[in-house]
Amino acid sequence: MFEEEYGEEESLIVSTKTEYDAEENVLRPKTMSDYVGQTKVKENLSVYIEAAKARGEALDHVLLYGPPGLGKTTLSHIIANEMGVAIKMTSGPAIERSGDLAAILTNLNEGDVLFIDEIHRLSRQVEEILYSAMEDYALDIIVGKGPSARNIRFSLNKFTLVGATTKVGMLAPPLRDRFGIINRLEIYSPSELQDIVTRSARALEIAIDDDASAEIARRSRGTPRIANRLLKRVRDFSLVKGNRQITREDARFALARLEIDELGLDETDRNLLRALIEKFGGGPAGLETLSATTGEDANTIEDVYEPYLLQLGFIARTPRGRICLKDGYAHMGLEPSMKARKQISIFESDE
Repeated sequence: MFEEEYGEEESLIVSTKTEYDAEENVLRPKTMSDYVGQTKVKENLSVYIEAAKARGEALDHVLLYGPPGLGKTTLSHIIANEMGVAIKMTSGPAIERSGDLAAILTNLNEGDVLFIDEIHRLSRQVEEILYSAMEDYALDIIVGKGPSARNIRFSLNKFTLVGATTKVGMLAPPLRDRFGIINRLEIYSPSELQDIVTRSARALEIAIDDDASAEIARRSRGTPRIANRLLKRVRDFSLVKGNRQITREDARFALARLEIDELGLDETDRNLLRALIEKFGGGPAGLETLSATTGEDANTIEDVYEPYLLQLGFIARTPRGRICLKDGYAHMGLEPSMKARKQISIFESDE
């Protein structure tokens, strides 16, 4: 029934992969041993996978959360690859109706992995379909209306749902509690990012020296996705200059052209700090106010730029808004005013 009604639409909202495509996913590691960083997560997942295979069962449902670009999608591929099953991929915003999710679930084979990115953005109606699917591997459908309405239950093949989110707090508790494995992905260290840059350079057949890979890693904001993006752009500059190997000088030149400073801050980061310091006297300033001042979307500021500035200790969130801290002033080469010093002192004493 679902295949006939929703089969064509399902192909529009999910993508299916049974194995890694070397050309499309050249930078994605295939196994846990190839995956750099997240040591505790890898070790625990390896145990869960081996235990599930030994029992001949599907892996329990997995929730991966943390800042964007840390490898949640890559881990979902590795889980499917090590379990020896297919993976279907979709995202929360793409599943608009309950029937869309029902079509996906009924087309899963035994043990398959269903990866839902931005799972916190599922609608409430779609989310409720997942409850019985995750817990009982069944699909409850209401047929008819009014007094004649009846519930029909369809059995599903046992599958593994891998949900990824940057905002775990936005997940409804009933959905979050149905995940048997919950892991937070942490920001990467410079040494881990250097290993990723070196590995990616080999995969892309790029020659790079250690100093250059360290320079790129240091400016990658603790995020593998950014490290790989910067590597590709540095490669372009080096190639045009006719160099056979990327050197530290090549990396520094390219990153300067990209306006990425020594700590990995780009022009947008500096604009946020500049606005906070020059237009609001160091703060406090609300998120919407900063958005209107800088022309950046408020959600983009909150999800993409602000976390790194918070991590560096350049800004702080207070009940009244964002304020710039001493290290933020120092990075911008500015001195805080008397008012700003008092604001910072109050914040530090409250801490």
